[in-house]
Amino acid sequence: MRSRSPSRLLLVHVMVALLFLTLLGRLWQVQITDGRRYAGVAAADHVRHIAIPPVRGRVVDDRGRPLVRNRTAMTVAVDRAALRRLPSGGESVLRRLAKTLDRPYREIADRVRLCGPGVEGPCWAGSPYQPIPVAEGVDERVATQILERPEAFPAVTAEPQPVRDHPYGKLAAHVLGYVAPGDGDHPSGLTLVGKDGLEAAYEEELRGTPGRREVVVDSEGQVLRTVREQQPTAGATLVTSLDADVQRVVERALRRAARKAESGAAVVLDAREGRVVAMASYPGYDPGVWTGGIAESAYRRLTGGNAPLMSRALQGQWPPASTWKIVSTAAAAEDGYDPRGSYDCSGSYRIGDREFRNFRGVNHGPMNLHRALVVSCDTIFYRFAHQMWQRGTEPMQEMARAFGFGAPTGIDLPGEPAGRVPDKAWKRKFWEQTKADTCRAARKGYPRVAETDPARAAYLKAIAKENCARGYVYGAGDAANFSIGQGDVLVTPLQLARAYAALANGGTLFSPRVGKEVRGPDGRVLRTIEPPEAGRLPVAKKTLAYMRDALAEVPRSGTAAGAFAGFPFGKLAVAGKTGTAEAFGETDTSWFASYAPADDPRYVVVVVVSEGGAGGEAAAPAVREIWSGMYGLEGKKAALPKEKRF
Repeated sequence: MRSRSPSRLLLVHVMVALLFLTLLGRLWQVQITDGRRYAGVAAADHVRHIAIPPVRGRVVDDRGRPLVRNRTAMTVAVDRAALRRLPSGGESVLRRLAKTLDRPYREIADRVRLCGPGVEGPCWAGSPYQPIPVAEGVDERVATQILERPEAFPAVTAEPQPVRDHPYGKLAAHVLGYVAPGDGDHPSGLTLVGKDGLEAAYEEELRGTPGRREVVVDSEGQVLRTVREQQPTAGATLVTSLDADVQRVVERALRRAARKAESGAAVVLDAREGRVVAMASYPGYDPGVWTGGIAESAYRRLTGGNAPLMSRALQGQWPPASTWKIVSTAAAAEDGYDPRGSYDCSGSYRIGDREFRNFRGVNHGPMNLHRALVVSCDTIFYRFAHQMWQRGTEPMQEMARAFGFGAPTGIDLPGEPAGRVPDKAWKRKFWEQTKADTCRAARKGYPRVAETDPARAAYLKAIAKENCARGYVYGAGDAANFSIGQGDVLVTPLQLARAYAALANGGTLFSPRVGKEVRGPDGRVLRTIEPPEAGRLPVAKKTLAYMRDALAEVPRSGTAAGAFAGFPFGKLAVAGKTGTAEAFGETDTSWFASYAPADDPRYVVVVVVSEGGAGGEAAAPAVREIWSGMYGLEGKKAALPKEKRF
């Protein structure tokens, strides 16, 4: 027993020594061999990267006048890390802040949330270690109240920050678009991003490049110090083809024309280059409503009712009525009908058991297609369409697509619809999609409509019965309606303006552009934007010239003669076409599409007024006012500079 004790003791000593050696070896590895790596990891655990938002670029008109710029406004922000350390996560502070700002508590609380999976906006997409803006454009007196009471508003700051400013107020609001807080889909560091119009289309150029700040934070997220900082690069300036003076003339004329109507739109294009000079929609809105974050009630007003937020020049869709006859005339001429031949413009044309009437049933007698365009005869085009339908061909639809209808123009603005060119395939597809609802209406009728308008309800029910049974058939009546821009065909004002520009310039169909140049903060041109050619009209030059000669007479002696009575054609020859889109139980939609000078077209002006009456009653007078304002006629100051008038 005694002899074994020293051996055991020695074994214990050896084991202890080995353990110490192992520990020392591990310490050597951690401290010496891997020391730098672990130090870097430890430092990385406490270094956070913060993106510094850049100053957003300006948007200017063709003459360099700012349409959108930046101004300094008080911005209230919340330090999220400091807020979380307060009792109840700072809820009482946010409620007090919301009351002071006169904002809903939920809105303020949502803004300081971090964006992520399952988190719907508003939320913060930037770094959690920088102050989160919760209100921009705050009144300085309110901001002072917050700054002077730090004990009541811990973790809250107020300081001047750049916000978007529109020097011309409502002018071109739909084209310019707006900015709003970003979400997780946008680059970090961008507190505001373009949401519509040019602000969205040229977001990449306007937003600039965020800077970068590296900070050290403690375990609770409190920023301790800044390690390094890289300044942001300001956004570029977007030079547009818009002319602020022309835009003002257009909006004023549209307001007067549409004041008693539901809505309207106007477009001015450079026919030779495909550039947008002005584009207006009615009703309009003040883009300043977005500064500081829009209230829910204000947003509902913009999107409800007449939807002032909607850009009707770009997104509004109406039947084009007789402005469409340039398509039908071109299709007939290319299909073999002689434009100079004689055709009977009778008061009505029968298809099956239905009479398709001229406007107000007027019988104009025999005439060629020149005269048919001037007086806007319907029955000649009914006859053409019926004969084409009997042959089973669709030359009018093919020509419509060649003029760019039924597809977006490709303009550099978001949210453009395609319009509609109805044909046999579309009719069947639409019937299949709507058959259940149509047949239900055929059985049950329209009881709500019947309460106020029994005649309309009966009409709608009869139509529903017919469509339920044979709605998939593209009939001769559909073809007749199509020939005069009625029925199921839909176009946007921009599409119609582009088509008339192609007619005016000799056949080139452009994809319109609003942007003209992108210039860096130093003024250097970074990119030139040219409207691309989207195609050529498959129409003989002599046919285009024939139609232009006819349209030149419309304001002088045709359907727009009343609206242009006394106009100084000797100074500016205007050509154009009226359109009166009819809808059962509603006031007609008024159209006028035009270009000038008639002998060497430079610009196209199109106006539509929903429920404005006949084309010569609302739209044509508005177009006259626009031409006078652009060229300085009838006692008006010219909006266009001399070098751009002819």
